[in-house]
Amino acid sequence: MPSQDRKLKKNLSMWDLTLIGIGAAIGSGWLFGVQYAANDAGPAAILGWAIGAVSLIFIALVYAELSAMLPAAGGVVRYPDYSHGSILGFLMSIATIIAYSTIPPIEAEAAVQYLGPKSLFNAKTGLPTFTGWVIEVMLVVVFFLINFYGVKLLARINNAVTIFKVAVPVVTVVTLLFSVHVSNFTSHGFAPYGFPGILTAVATSGIIFSMLGFRQAVDMSAEAKNPGRDVPRSIVLELLIVAVVYILVQVVFIGAIPPHLLAGGWAKLTFQGPLVDVSLLLGLTWLSWLMQVSAVVSPLGAGWVYFASTARAILGFSNNGYFFKVFGKVDERTGIPRAAMWLTLILGVIWTGPFPLWNKLVAFASSASVLTYVVGPVNAMVFRRLAPEAHRPVRLRGLSIISVIAFILGSNIIYWTGWANVEPLIILEFIGLVIFLVIALFAPNLRENLGQSCVSSIWILVFLIFMFVVSYYGSFGGKKVLSYPLDIIVVAVGSIVFFFWGIASGRRTKSLETAIAEASEPPVQ
Repeated sequence: MPSQDRKLKKNLSMWDLTLIGIGAAIGSGWLFGVQYAANDAGPAAILGWAIGAVSLIFIALVYAELSAMLPAAGGVVRYPDYSHGSILGFLMSIATIIAYSTIPPIEAEAAVQYLGPKSLFNAKTGLPTFTGWVIEVMLVVVFFLINFYGVKLLARINNAVTIFKVAVPVVTVVTLLFSVHVSNFTSHGFAPYGFPGILTAVATSGIIFSMLGFRQAVDMSAEAKNPGRDVPRSIVLELLIVAVVYILVQVVFIGAIPPHLLAGGWAKLTFQGPLVDVSLLLGLTWLSWLMQVSAVVSPLGAGWVYFASTARAILGFSNNGYFFKVFGKVDERTGIPRAAMWLTLILGVIWTGPFPLWNKLVAFASSASVLTYVVGPVNAMVFRRLAPEAHRPVRLRGLSIISVIAFILGSNIIYWTGWANVEPLIILEFIGLVIFLVIALFAPNLRENLGQSCVSSIWILVFLIFMFVVSYYGSFGGKKVLSYPLDIIVVAVGSIVFFFWGIASGRRTKSLETAIAEASEPPVQ
Protein backbone atom coordinates (compact mmCIF):
# COMPACT_ATOMS: atom_id res chain seq x y z
CA MET A 1 0.00 0.00 0.00
CA PRO A 2 1.35 3.41 -0.87
CA SER A 3 1.64 5.91 1.93
CA GLN A 4 -0.70 8.88 2.01
CA ASP A 5 2.21 11.12 0.96
CA ARG A 6 2.50 9.24 -2.32
CA LYS A 7 -1.14 10.04 -3.12
CA LEU A 8 -0.36 13.74 -3.18
CA LYS A 9 -0.35 15.23 -6.69
CA LYS A 10 3.16 16.11 -7.91
CA ASN A 11 2.21 19.31 -9.72
CA LEU A 12 4.71 21.86 -8.40
CA SER A 13 7.67 23.09 -10.44
CA MET A 14 10.70 24.96 -9.09
CA TRP A 15 9.03 28.22 -10.17
CA ASP A 16 5.84 27.25 -8.31
CA LEU A 17 7.79 26.39 -5.15
CA THR A 18 9.81 29.60 -5.31
CA LEU A 19 6.72 31.75 -5.75
CA ILE A 20 4.91 29.88 -2.97
CA GLY A 21 7.84 30.71 -0.67
CA ILE A 22 7.91 34.35 -1.80
CA GLY A 23 4.13 34.49 -1.47
CA ALA A 24 4.43 33.37 2.15
CA ALA A 25 7.30 35.74 2.92
CA ILE A 26 5.99 38.95 1.37
CA GLY A 27 2.92 39.32 3.51
CA SER A 28 2.25 41.64 6.41
CA GLY A 29 5.97 41.84 7.22
CA TRP A 30 6.77 44.47 4.63
CA LEU A 31 3.75 46.51 5.70
CA PHE A 32 4.44 46.55 9.46
CA GLY A 33 7.90 45.06 10.02
CA VAL A 34 9.82 48.09 8.72
CA GLN A 35 8.28 50.34 11.39
CA TYR A 36 8.64 47.92 14.30
CA ALA A 37 12.25 47.21 13.30
CA ALA A 38 12.95 50.95 13.23
CA ASN A 39 11.27 51.32 16.65
CA ASP A 40 13.63 48.71 18.10
CA ALA A 41 16.88 49.54 16.29
CA GLY A 42 16.58 52.91 14.55
CA PRO A 43 18.43 53.11 11.21
CA ALA A 44 20.42 50.02 12.25
CA ALA A 45 17.27 48.02 11.46
CA ILE A 46 18.89 47.66 8.03
CA LEU A 47 21.58 45.53 9.68
CA GLY A 48 18.83 43.56 11.42
CA TRP A 49 17.44 42.38 8.08
CA ALA A 50 20.94 41.39 6.96
CA ILE A 51 21.57 39.46 10.20
CA GLY A 52 18.21 37.74 9.88
CA ALA A 53 18.90 36.76 6.27
CA VAL A 54 22.36 35.36 7.03
CA SER A 55 21.00 33.39 10.00
CA LEU A 56 18.23 31.85 7.95
CA ILE A 57 20.54 31.03 5.04
CA PHE A 58 22.47 28.66 7.32
CA ILE A 59 19.23 27.02 8.47
CA ALA A 60 17.80 26.92 4.94
CA LEU A 61 20.91 25.21 3.55
CA VAL A 62 20.44 22.40 6.05
CA TYR A 63 16.84 21.94 4.94
CA ALA A 64 17.95 21.98 1.31
CA GLU A 65 19.78 18.69 1.96
CA LEU A 66 17.03 17.27 4.18
CA SER A 67 14.12 18.00 1.84
CA ALA A 68 15.96 16.71 -1.24
CA MET A 69 16.91 13.50 0.58
CA LEU A 70 13.51 12.86 2.17
CA PRO A 71 10.72 14.87 0.50
CA ALA A 72 7.68 14.64 2.76
CA ALA A 73 4.47 16.55 3.34
CA GLY A 74 5.02 18.55 6.51
CA GLY A 75 8.72 17.70 6.40
CA VAL A 76 9.57 19.93 9.36
CA VAL A 77 7.49 17.70 11.66
CA ARG A 78 8.70 14.44 10.08
CA TYR A 79 12.49 14.72 10.36
CA PRO A 80 12.65 14.83 14.21
CA ASP A 81 10.61 11.63 14.35
CA TYR A 82 12.93 9.99 11.82
CA SER A 83 16.08 10.89 13.77
CA HIS A 84 15.11 10.60 17.46
CA GLY A 85 11.74 8.92 17.73
CA SER A 86 8.28 9.81 18.89
CA ILE A 87 8.88 12.22 21.80
CA LEU A 88 11.03 14.68 19.87
CA GLY A 89 8.75 14.29 16.88
CA PHE A 90 5.67 15.06 18.97
CA LEU A 91 7.21 18.11 20.67
CA MET A 92 8.38 19.63 17.40
CA SER A 93 5.02 18.86 15.81
CA ILE A 94 3.23 20.80 18.55
CA ALA A 95 5.56 23.80 18.09
CA THR A 96 5.20 23.67 14.31
CA ILE A 97 1.41 23.49 14.31
CA ILE A 98 1.23 26.36 16.82
CA ALA A 99 3.60 28.45 14.70
CA TYR A 100 1.94 27.68 11.38
CA SER A 101 -1.69 27.88 12.44
CA THR A 102 -1.27 31.35 13.96
CA ILE A 103 -0.04 32.89 10.72
CA PRO A 104 -3.22 32.82 8.55
CA PRO A 105 -5.16 34.76 11.23
CA ILE A 106 -2.14 37.06 11.75
CA GLU A 107 -2.23 37.90 8.05
CA ALA A 108 -6.01 38.34 8.10
CA GLU A 109 -5.67 40.71 11.06
CA ALA A 110 -2.93 42.63 9.26
CA ALA A 111 -5.15 43.23 6.24
CA VAL A 112 -7.99 44.49 8.43
CA GLN A 113 -5.68 46.56 10.64
CA TYR A 114 -3.88 48.19 7.71
CA LEU A 115 -6.82 49.02 5.49
CA GLY A 116 -9.86 48.97 7.71
CA PRO A 117 -11.25 51.97 9.59
CA LYS A 118 -10.18 52.47 13.19
CA SER A 119 -13.72 51.56 14.27
CA LEU A 120 -12.87 47.90 13.60
CA PHE A 121 -10.53 47.92 16.63
CA ASN A 122 -11.09 48.87 20.26
CA ALA A 123 -9.19 52.12 20.87
CA LYS A 124 -8.23 51.11 24.45
CA THR A 125 -7.30 47.44 24.08
CA GLY A 126 -6.27 47.34 20.42
CA LEU A 127 -8.36 44.18 19.99
CA PRO A 128 -10.77 43.81 17.06
CA THR A 129 -14.41 44.72 17.56
CA PHE A 130 -17.06 42.11 16.76
CA THR A 131 -17.31 43.44 13.20
CA GLY A 132 -13.53 43.39 12.83
CA TRP A 133 -13.42 39.83 14.14
CA VAL A 134 -16.10 38.66 11.70
CA ILE A 135 -14.14 40.12 8.78
CA GLU A 136 -10.98 38.33 9.96
CA VAL A 137 -12.86 35.02 10.18
CA MET A 138 -14.27 35.53 6.68
CA LEU A 139 -10.75 36.03 5.33
CA VAL A 140 -9.59 32.80 7.00
CA VAL A 141 -12.51 31.03 5.28
CA VAL A 142 -11.28 32.43 1.94
CA PHE A 143 -7.86 30.85 2.64
CA PHE A 144 -9.65 27.56 3.26
CA LEU A 145 -11.61 27.68 0.00
CA ILE A 146 -8.55 28.49 -2.13
CA ASN A 147 -6.73 25.47 -0.69
CA PHE A 148 -9.65 23.05 -0.60
CA TYR A 149 -9.84 22.35 -4.33
CA GLY A 150 -6.28 21.29 -5.08
CA VAL A 151 -2.66 22.35 -5.02
CA LYS A 152 -2.74 23.23 -8.73
CA LEU A 153 -5.42 25.88 -8.08
CA LEU A 154 -3.39 27.20 -5.16
CA ALA A 155 -0.27 27.45 -7.34
CA ARG A 156 -2.09 29.22 -10.20
CA ILE A 157 -3.67 31.83 -7.96
CA ASN A 158 -0.52 32.27 -5.90
CA ASN A 159 1.77 32.71 -8.92
CA ALA A 160 -0.29 35.58 -10.30
CA VAL A 161 -0.71 37.27 -6.92
CA THR A 162 2.96 36.87 -5.95
CA ILE A 163 4.16 38.69 -9.07
CA PHE A 164 2.00 41.65 -8.01
CA LYS A 165 3.21 41.35 -4.41
CA VAL A 166 6.84 41.62 -5.53
CA ALA A 167 6.14 44.41 -8.02
CA VAL A 168 4.60 46.77 -5.44
CA PRO A 169 7.61 46.80 -3.05
CA VAL A 170 9.91 47.31 -6.05
CA VAL A 171 7.83 50.27 -7.25
CA THR A 172 7.79 51.60 -3.68
CA VAL A 173 11.58 51.40 -3.39
CA VAL A 174 12.20 53.14 -6.72
CA THR A 175 9.68 55.90 -5.96
CA LEU A 176 10.70 56.64 -2.37
CA LEU A 177 14.40 56.73 -3.29
CA PHE A 178 13.80 60.21 -4.66
CA SER A 179 12.52 61.38 -1.26
CA VAL A 180 15.28 59.98 0.95
CA HIS A 181 16.75 62.28 3.63
CA VAL A 182 20.33 61.13 4.20
CA SER A 183 20.31 62.80 7.63
CA ASN A 184 17.69 60.28 8.82
CA PHE A 185 20.31 57.52 8.85
CA THR A 186 22.21 59.28 11.64
CA SER A 187 19.23 60.81 13.45
CA HIS A 188 19.75 60.02 17.19
CA GLY A 189 22.70 57.87 16.02
CA PHE A 190 22.78 55.04 13.51
CA ALA A 191 22.18 52.47 16.28
CA PRO A 192 20.47 54.49 19.05
CA TYR A 193 19.59 51.38 21.08
CA GLY A 194 22.87 49.54 20.54
CA PHE A 195 23.41 46.01 19.31
CA PRO A 196 20.79 44.55 21.69
CA GLY A 197 18.21 46.73 19.93
CA ILE A 198 19.24 45.26 16.58
CA LEU A 199 18.97 41.70 17.91
CA THR A 200 15.57 42.41 19.44
CA ALA A 201 14.43 43.74 16.06
CA VAL A 202 15.65 40.56 14.35
CA ALA A 203 13.60 38.33 16.62
CA THR A 204 10.47 40.31 17.50
CA SER A 205 9.75 43.06 14.96
CA GLY A 206 8.85 40.72 12.12
CA ILE A 207 12.27 40.28 10.49
CA ILE A 208 12.58 36.53 11.10
CA PHE A 209 8.82 36.11 10.72
CA SER A 210 8.93 37.78 7.31
CA MET A 211 11.72 35.64 5.86
CA LEU A 212 10.57 32.15 6.83
CA GLY A 213 8.96 31.47 3.46
CA PHE A 214 11.64 28.90 2.57
CA ARG A 215 9.91 26.35 4.78
CA GLN A 216 6.92 26.19 2.40
CA ALA A 217 9.08 24.38 -0.16
CA VAL A 218 10.08 21.90 2.57
CA ASP A 219 6.50 21.26 3.66
CA MET A 220 5.24 20.84 0.08
CA SER A 221 8.25 18.90 -1.20
CA ALA A 222 6.15 15.74 -1.56
CA GLU A 223 4.10 17.63 -4.18
CA ALA A 224 7.11 18.74 -6.25
CA LYS A 225 7.66 17.30 -9.73
CA ASN A 226 11.39 16.89 -9.10
CA PRO A 227 12.01 17.46 -5.37
CA GLY A 228 15.67 16.49 -5.39
CA ARG A 229 16.48 19.24 -7.90
CA ASP A 230 13.77 21.86 -7.45
CA VAL A 231 13.24 22.10 -3.68
CA PRO A 232 16.83 23.09 -2.74
CA ARG A 233 17.02 25.60 -5.59
CA SER A 234 13.71 27.19 -4.67
CA ILE A 235 14.71 27.44 -0.98
CA VAL A 236 17.88 29.41 -1.71
CA LEU A 237 16.38 31.52 -4.52
CA GLU A 238 13.35 32.52 -2.46
CA LEU A 239 15.41 33.55 0.54
CA LEU A 240 17.81 35.68 -1.52
CA ILE A 241 15.01 37.49 -3.37
CA VAL A 242 13.06 38.20 -0.19
CA ALA A 243 16.14 39.42 1.71
CA VAL A 244 17.02 41.94 -1.01
CA VAL A 245 13.44 43.23 -1.22
CA TYR A 246 13.09 43.70 2.55
CA ILE A 247 16.47 45.39 3.01
CA LEU A 248 15.68 47.89 0.25
CA VAL A 249 12.20 48.61 1.64
CA GLN A 250 13.70 49.23 5.09
CA VAL A 251 16.28 51.63 3.60
CA VAL A 252 13.72 53.78 1.77
CA PHE A 253 11.28 53.75 4.71
CA ILE A 254 13.94 55.10 7.08
CA GLY A 255 15.14 57.64 4.55
CA ALA A 256 11.73 58.90 3.40
CA ILE A 257 10.29 59.75 6.83
CA PRO A 258 9.96 63.54 7.19
CA PRO A 259 12.80 64.46 9.61
CA HIS A 260 10.58 66.44 11.99
CA LEU A 261 8.70 63.24 12.89
CA LEU A 262 11.91 61.83 14.38
CA ALA A 263 12.27 64.55 17.01
CA GLY A 264 11.01 62.22 19.76
CA GLY A 265 13.27 59.35 18.74
CA TRP A 266 12.71 56.18 16.76
CA ALA A 267 10.92 54.30 19.54
CA LYS A 268 8.06 56.81 19.47
CA LEU A 269 7.52 56.61 15.72
CA THR A 270 3.94 55.43 15.17
CA PHE A 271 1.90 54.95 12.01
CA GLN A 272 -1.30 52.98 11.49
CA GLY A 273 -0.05 52.00 8.03
CA PRO A 274 3.66 52.92 7.93
CA LEU A 275 4.36 53.00 4.20
CA VAL A 276 0.93 54.31 3.22
CA ASP A 277 1.18 57.12 5.78
CA VAL A 278 4.69 58.10 4.65
CA SER A 279 3.53 58.16 1.02
CA LEU A 280 0.64 60.47 1.90
CA LEU A 281 2.96 62.77 3.86
CA LEU A 282 5.11 63.04 0.72
CA GLY A 283 2.10 63.79 -1.47
CA LEU A 284 2.37 60.47 -3.32
CA THR A 285 -1.34 59.70 -3.31
CA TRP A 286 -1.13 57.26 -6.21
CA LEU A 287 1.51 55.23 -4.38
CA SER A 288 -0.57 55.16 -1.22
CA TRP A 289 -3.51 53.78 -3.22
CA LEU A 290 -1.29 51.11 -4.76
CA MET A 291 0.02 50.12 -1.33
CA GLN A 292 -3.49 49.98 0.11
CA VAL A 293 -4.35 47.41 -2.53
CA SER A 294 -1.13 45.57 -1.65
CA ALA A 295 -2.07 45.87 2.04
CA VAL A 296 -4.91 43.49 1.30
CA VAL A 297 -3.28 41.31 -1.35
CA SER A 298 0.07 40.75 0.41
CA PRO A 299 -1.24 39.44 3.76
CA LEU A 300 -3.95 37.39 2.08
CA GLY A 301 -1.43 35.80 -0.30
CA ALA A 302 0.76 34.82 2.64
CA GLY A 303 -2.27 33.63 4.58
CA TRP A 304 -3.45 31.06 2.06
CA VAL A 305 0.09 29.71 1.60
CA TYR A 306 0.54 29.21 5.35
CA PHE A 307 -2.92 27.65 5.45
CA ALA A 308 -1.61 25.03 3.02
CA SER A 309 1.52 24.46 5.12
CA THR A 310 -0.49 24.08 8.32
CA ALA A 311 -2.59 21.36 6.72
CA ARG A 312 0.57 19.53 5.57
CA ALA A 313 2.02 19.77 9.08
CA ILE A 314 -1.18 18.24 10.50
CA LEU A 315 -0.97 15.53 7.82
CA GLY A 316 2.58 14.76 8.93
CA PHE A 317 1.53 14.87 12.60
CA SER A 318 -1.12 12.24 11.92
CA ASN A 319 1.06 10.05 9.69
CA ASN A 320 3.71 9.99 12.42
CA GLY A 321 1.08 8.23 14.55
CA TYR A 322 0.49 11.11 16.97
CA PHE A 323 -3.04 12.07 15.97
CA PHE A 324 -6.35 10.70 14.66
CA LYS A 325 -5.83 8.79 11.41
CA VAL A 326 -8.55 10.72 9.60
CA PHE A 327 -6.29 13.79 9.55
CA GLY A 328 -3.59 11.78 7.78
CA LYS A 329 -5.75 10.91 4.78
CA VAL A 330 -5.40 12.46 1.33
CA ASP A 331 -8.39 12.91 -0.96
CA GLU A 332 -7.91 10.61 -3.97
CA ARG A 333 -9.38 13.00 -6.55
CA THR A 334 -7.76 16.29 -5.57
CA GLY A 335 -4.65 15.03 -3.79
CA ILE A 336 -5.47 17.35 -0.89
CA PRO A 337 -5.52 16.44 2.86
CA ARG A 338 -9.08 17.69 3.28
CA ALA A 339 -9.66 16.61 6.89
CA ALA A 340 -6.45 18.43 7.84
CA MET A 341 -7.79 21.47 5.95
CA TRP A 342 -10.93 21.50 8.09
CA LEU A 343 -8.89 21.33 11.29
CA THR A 344 -6.67 24.15 10.02
CA LEU A 345 -9.79 26.24 9.50
CA ILE A 346 -10.94 25.57 13.07
CA LEU A 347 -7.52 26.50 14.48
CA GLY A 348 -7.45 29.65 12.38
CA VAL A 349 -10.81 30.78 13.74
CA ILE A 350 -9.64 30.08 17.31
CA TRP A 351 -6.51 32.22 16.81
CA THR A 352 -8.63 35.14 15.61
CA GLY A 353 -9.93 35.40 19.19
CA PRO A 354 -9.00 38.09 21.71
CA PHE A 355 -5.25 38.19 21.09
CA PRO A 356 -2.95 41.23 20.92
CA LEU A 357 -2.10 43.12 17.76
CA TRP A 358 0.20 42.04 14.95
CA ASN A 359 3.64 42.56 16.52
CA LYS A 360 2.79 40.62 19.70
CA LEU A 361 1.56 37.54 17.86
CA VAL A 362 4.46 37.74 15.40
CA ALA A 363 7.08 37.58 18.17
CA PHE A 364 5.53 34.42 19.61
CA ALA A 365 5.06 32.79 16.20
CA SER A 366 8.71 33.54 15.38
CA SER A 367 10.01 31.91 18.57
CA ALA A 368 7.89 28.79 17.98
CA SER A 369 8.98 28.58 14.34
CA VAL A 370 12.69 28.90 15.05
CA LEU A 371 12.47 26.26 17.80
CA THR A 372 11.34 23.76 15.18
CA TYR A 373 14.20 24.77 12.88
CA VAL A 374 17.06 24.47 15.37
CA VAL A 375 16.37 20.73 15.41
CA GLY A 376 16.91 20.49 11.64
CA PRO A 377 20.73 20.79 11.81
CA VAL A 378 20.79 17.97 14.37
CA ASN A 379 18.52 15.83 12.15
CA ALA A 380 20.81 16.34 9.15
CA MET A 381 23.92 15.31 11.06
CA VAL A 382 22.18 12.24 12.52
CA PHE A 383 21.16 11.13 9.02
CA ARG A 384 24.73 11.59 7.78
CA ARG A 385 25.95 9.38 10.64
CA LEU A 386 23.27 6.69 10.64
CA ALA A 387 22.08 6.61 7.00
CA PRO A 388 25.20 7.26 4.90
CA GLU A 389 23.86 5.04 2.12
CA ALA A 390 20.71 7.12 1.54
CA HIS A 391 20.55 8.91 -1.80
CA ARG A 392 21.22 12.64 -1.38
CA PRO A 393 20.49 14.73 -4.49
CA VAL A 394 22.01 17.62 -2.53
CA ARG A 395 25.03 16.89 -0.37
CA LEU A 396 26.33 20.02 1.36
CA ARG A 397 30.04 20.45 1.74
CA GLY A 398 30.94 21.45 5.27
CA LEU A 399 27.57 20.35 6.64
CA SER A 400 28.97 19.90 10.16
CA ILE A 401 30.15 23.53 10.27
CA ILE A 402 26.99 24.89 8.63
CA SER A 403 24.81 22.88 11.03
CA VAL A 404 26.49 23.97 14.26
CA ILE A 405 26.39 27.63 13.15
CA ALA A 406 22.70 27.24 12.26
CA PHE A 407 21.98 25.72 15.68
CA ILE A 408 23.81 28.51 17.53
CA LEU A 409 22.08 31.25 15.53
CA GLY A 410 18.67 29.61 15.89
CA SER A 411 19.06 29.24 19.65
CA ASN A 412 20.03 32.89 19.97
CA ILE A 413 17.07 34.03 17.88
CA ILE A 414 14.76 32.19 20.28
CA TYR A 415 16.54 33.92 23.16
CA TRP A 416 16.30 37.35 21.50
CA THR A 417 12.50 37.08 21.32
CA GLY A 418 12.61 37.72 25.06
CA TRP A 419 11.27 36.19 28.24
CA ALA A 420 7.68 37.19 27.39
CA ASN A 421 7.77 34.76 24.44
CA VAL A 422 10.22 32.12 25.67
CA GLU A 423 8.26 31.45 28.89
CA PRO A 424 4.92 30.48 27.29
CA LEU A 425 6.67 28.58 24.48
CA ILE A 426 8.66 26.34 26.84
CA ILE A 427 5.67 25.82 29.12
CA LEU A 428 3.57 24.75 26.13
CA GLU A 429 6.28 22.29 25.09
CA PHE A 430 6.26 20.63 28.52
CA ILE A 431 2.47 20.54 28.49
CA GLY A 432 2.88 18.80 25.13
CA LEU A 433 5.20 16.26 26.77
CA VAL A 434 2.56 15.45 29.39
CA ILE A 435 -0.09 15.11 26.67
CA PHE A 436 2.19 12.76 24.72
CA LEU A 437 2.77 10.51 27.75
CA VAL A 438 -0.98 10.34 28.41
CA ILE A 439 -1.69 9.48 24.76
CA ALA A 440 1.06 6.85 24.84
CA LEU A 441 -0.83 5.01 27.60
CA PHE A 442 -3.61 4.25 25.10
CA ALA A 443 -1.61 4.03 21.85
CA PRO A 444 0.39 0.81 21.32
CA ASN A 445 2.34 2.33 18.43
CA LEU A 446 3.66 5.08 20.73
CA ARG A 447 4.41 2.71 23.63
CA GLU A 448 6.63 0.67 21.32
CA ASN A 449 10.24 1.75 21.81
CA LEU A 450 9.07 4.43 24.27
CA GLY A 451 12.11 3.82 26.47
CA GLN A 452 14.47 4.40 23.54
CA SER A 453 12.54 7.49 22.54
CA CYS A 454 12.86 8.90 26.07
CA VAL A 455 16.62 8.39 26.08
CA SER A 456 16.94 9.93 22.61
CA SER A 457 14.97 13.00 23.65
CA ILE A 458 16.54 13.88 27.01
CA TRP A 459 18.83 16.38 25.28
CA ILE A 460 15.95 18.49 23.91
CA LEU A 461 14.19 18.58 27.30
CA VAL A 462 17.36 19.79 29.02
CA PHE A 463 17.88 22.28 26.17
CA LEU A 464 14.39 23.71 26.75
CA ILE A 465 15.09 24.05 30.49
CA PHE A 466 18.42 25.71 29.67
CA MET A 467 16.72 28.25 27.38
CA PHE A 468 14.04 28.88 30.01
CA VAL A 469 16.60 29.62 32.75
CA VAL A 470 18.90 31.76 30.60
CA SER A 471 15.96 33.77 29.28
CA TYR A 472 14.63 34.32 32.82
CA TYR A 473 17.97 35.65 34.07
CA GLY A 474 19.04 37.26 30.80
CA SER A 475 18.91 40.81 29.46
CA PHE A 476 16.19 40.33 26.83
CA GLY A 477 13.14 40.93 28.99
CA GLY A 478 14.53 38.90 31.89
CA LYS A 479 15.99 39.78 35.28
CA LYS A 480 19.27 41.03 33.71
CA VAL A 481 21.40 38.93 36.07
CA LEU A 482 23.16 37.80 32.90
CA SER A 483 24.11 41.04 31.19
CA TYR A 484 24.75 41.61 27.48
CA PRO A 485 26.87 40.23 25.81
CA LEU A 486 27.59 37.51 28.41
CA ASP A 487 24.10 36.12 27.97
CA ILE A 488 24.58 35.63 24.23
CA ILE A 489 27.91 33.90 24.84
CA VAL A 490 26.25 31.57 27.37
CA VAL A 491 23.55 30.67 24.83
CA ALA A 492 26.18 30.06 22.13
CA VAL A 493 28.37 27.83 24.31
CA GLY A 494 25.36 25.93 25.61
CA SER A 495 24.11 25.47 22.04
CA ILE A 496 27.35 23.77 21.02
CA VAL A 497 26.97 21.30 23.89
CA PHE A 498 23.34 20.51 23.04
CA PHE A 499 24.10 20.26 19.32
CA PHE A 500 26.62 17.45 19.78
CA TRP A 501 24.51 15.83 22.51
CA GLY A 502 21.58 15.81 20.10
CA ILE A 503 23.66 14.16 17.37
CA ALA A 504 24.92 11.49 19.78
CA SER A 505 21.32 10.81 20.88
CA GLY A 506 20.05 10.06 17.37
CA ARG A 507 19.08 6.54 16.31
CA ARG A 508 18.04 4.79 13.14
CA THR A 509 14.29 4.53 13.62
CA LYS A 510 11.78 2.41 11.74
CA SER A 511 10.20 5.57 10.37
CA LEU A 512 13.58 6.59 8.91
CA GLU A 513 13.94 3.17 7.27
CA THR A 514 10.48 3.52 5.75
CA ALA A 515 11.10 7.09 4.58
CA ILE A 516 14.36 6.13 2.85
CA ALA A 517 12.66 3.21 1.11
CA GLU A 518 9.72 5.34 -0.05
CA ALA A 519 11.99 8.14 -1.28
CA SER A 520 13.52 5.67 -3.75
CA GLU A 521 10.15 4.52 -5.14
CA PRO A 522 8.39 6.13 -8.12
CA PRO A 523 5.35 8.27 -7.23
CA VAL A 524 1.80 6.99 -7.58
CA GLN A 525 0.30 8.41 -10.78
